[in-house]
Amino acid sequence: QVQLVESGGGLVQAGGSLRLSCAASGRAFSRSAMAWFRPAPGKEREFVAAISRIGAGTYYVDSVKGRFTISRDNAKNTVYLQMNSLKPEDTAVYYCAGRAGPYSDYEASYDYWGQGTQVTVSS
Repeated sequence: QVQLVESGGGLVQAGGSLRLSCAASGRAFSRSAMAWFRPAPGKEREFVAAISRIGAGTYYVDSVKGRFTISRDNAKNTVYLQMNSLKPEDTAVYYCAGRAGPYSDYEASYDYWGQGTQVTVSS
């Protein structure tokens, strides 16, 4: 079992940057694909970004490509989301999630979730 705790959210002006961290506990972290989600209209949680188990592959929703970067450090049991060029529409609670096996963009396929960290982008 893996437990996740997000941090790094806050208030930033449009065009600014934030770096979110997700600290994991549990032996299975290195075997888990990790992802970030946020609430979106019409669905409970929208896929934002994911990273494969060893970090060789990364995946993003179109709206954040070129602005957000997901990374992981398995030695530290931590996954990151570097968010640059932030826009007001990025305002949301960001959730870290993990699953055993390959990455997925389907929220119901993830086995464990953090409590979320608030990101607010002002115009």
